[in-house]
Amino acid sequence: MILVAGATGFLGGEVCRRLAERGKAVRALVRSTSTPEAVGRLHAFGVQTIEGDLKDPSSLPAACAGVRAVISTATSTHSRQDGDSIESTDGAGQRNLVRAARDAGVERFTYVSYSGGIDTDDPLTRAKRSVEREIQGSGMTYTVLRPSFFMEVWLSPALGFDYPNAKATIFGDGTRPVSWISLADVASFAVETLDHPAARNAVLELGGPEALSPLQVVALFEEIGGRSFERHHVPEDQLRTAFDTATDSLPKTFAALQLNYAGGDAIPMEETHRTYGIQPTSVRDYASRVLSTAQA
Repeated sequence: MILVAGATGFLGGEVCRRLAERGKAVRALVRSTSTPEAVGRLHAFGVQTIEGDLKDPSSLPAACAGVRAVISTATSTHSRQDGDSIESTDGAGQRNLVRAARDAGVERFTYVSYSGGIDTDDPLTRAKRSVEREIQGSGMTYTVLRPSFFMEVWLSPALGFDYPNAKATIFGDGTRPVSWISLADVASFAVETLDHPAARNAVLELGGPEALSPLQVVALFEEIGGRSFERHHVPEDQLRTAFDTATDSLPKTFAALQLNYAGGDAIPMEETHRTYGIQPTSVRDYASRVLSTAQA
């Protein structure tokens, strides 16, 4: 049995789907407040569900009972409910799950963190690194996945990359390369590394097949879409001020991530893709797909 935490999110749901397609027994940790639609999608994949909450340690032993491996993609940054915060969910909650898994005799723990190139002193980075340390000291076999910036998030209208209207917000001067990665490819790594000998007690930095600067990404979208983009730059000193003055965890974290985006995050990936048999999604692949959908 494999337990997936964060299963109602896109990444966790994709992990569940891929595991179920391979005939794996999958149990998804869901909250009592999870939407019926999200839970229904998991059931349609053939996934079992069990109610629990990372913030409630007493709910986790039952979720971990009889489980061989845990994959955790959970985060509060995309869907916050009452009581959720980076500190309570991404930090303490994830550490609660690690301890419950250890105590239940789980053999293997796979954790989706983020790139080691993101090294600012912000709430989410502190939370993720603390969970990594908890896993590494747990005695379980572990794999820590450290993906760079997600295409579906940072190259989307939600964060100012408004490709349907040919407008792009660019953090910094846009010249430093980033190893943009698809959420679907992170799901592939989570599944492929689960039983792979090279992933035992490994920390894997993950990116796409090539590192492109934000300006190169805009040029690629212009080429494929056949129209010029309006570009709006947010200077690094403005991002630094936002980071320095933010008092709430979430705005401070996003300012930190924007600063790291501006600084670039290039990750050599050829050997890693070859080792795990991943056929990576390129920015061109992503742009072709989303522009086709937008134009339709």
